[in-house]
Amino acid sequence: MPEEKHTTHQTAFLNLPKAAEYLGISPNTLYVWRHRRQGPPSFCMGRRVMYRISALNEWVRQQEQADSRSNPALDPLNTKAQPRAGHTQR
Repeated sequence: MPEEKHTTHQTAFLNLPKAAEYLGISPNTLYVWRHRRQGPPSFCMGRRVMYRISALNEWVRQQEQADSRSNPALDPLNTKAQPRAGHTQR
């Protein structure tokens, strides 16, 4: 008798509850972000709101780069002090 081959199929898309779980946030937070046009990009597939896993990963990467704690180039402690406007240096 031939052995059955079990293939694992990994989807490229997640629905809203699964995307929220993937990001470690509540589905309500993701729903609110979508309503406010914030957060990761989403689209409708039929009547379901879907998130592409690659887009979720890219969105997280962008959040990391926009945060000065994760991006040394944005760390205010790494920049030279600027004189205040209207003040002259002596």
